[in-house]
Amino acid sequence: MQKKQVLKSLLAVSAVAAMLGSFGVQAQNNAQSAQQMSQHGSQGNPNLTGKAANDGTVGNTDSQGKEDRSGQVGSSSAAATQAGAAAPATAAAAAGAKGADAAKLTKADKKALNDMALSNMAEIETAKLALSKSQNQEVKTFAQQMIDDHTKAQAEVAAVAQSKGVTLPTELDAKHKAKAAMLEKLNGEAFDRAYTKQSGLADHKATHAKLKKGMSAAKDPDVKALATKMTPVVEQHLKSAEQMTAAQGRTATGHSGATGKTDSGNK
Repeated sequence: MQKKQVLKSLLAVSAVAAMLGSFGVQAQNNAQSAQQMSQHGSQGNPNLTGKAANDGTVGNTDSQGKEDRSGQVGSSSAAATQAGAAAPATAAAAAGAKGADAAKLTKADKKALNDMALSNMAEIETAKLALSKSQNQEVKTFAQQMIDDHTKAQAEVAAVAQSKGVTLPTELDAKHKAKAAMLEKLNGEAFDRAYTKQSGLADHKATHAKLKKGMSAAKDPDVKALATKMTPVVEQHLKSAEQMTAAQGRTATGHSGATGKTDSGNK
């Protein structure tokens, strides 16, 4: 009986030891699993596809690791908006700067630029008529010089006006249009005399006087320099016109003496 009791006790102890050993193995497995999960968690949370969030690209928010570029798109859109707004702002600033330059010019400065522009335009217009209507080579040579010199002068006037924000006239005023219309109706020697007297003498005398006034009244140094530069060119044109007028007067006198008629009678 005692042997049986001892045997039963030993079996009971063995069973308890086996149970304790089983619990120890299970606890160790649980600890290892917890450690592995912790390591996976530090590398990236698994998503529904079994991929860690950092297996995809930056900013994953869906279950397939697709990139969420909403933040980047927003930044790009903002940059594009700022760039688009900068262009009109720059244009507005440039326009404002020109407006400020124009505001700085005195009334005399602006008038000097307008007068020079109108004078150049008028001389070019009537010189084109002379090239097409006159048969006198001296007149045609003079007309070509008017086109060359006044076209160059007009480009310089336009450059200064643009830099100052001043808008120049784009067509002749009523007075110059009327003179051009009168010349358009004439032909032959009548045209040559009228062109020389009007565009050669009268208009260049008026232009010369305006340039002199502009040189003294203008305050802007660029406008003043432009008037100063144009003055000797206009003086040379005026001298050539005076020589042509004298030559035409001698020719008219010779014709009158030969025919016994006055110049007015030949018109």
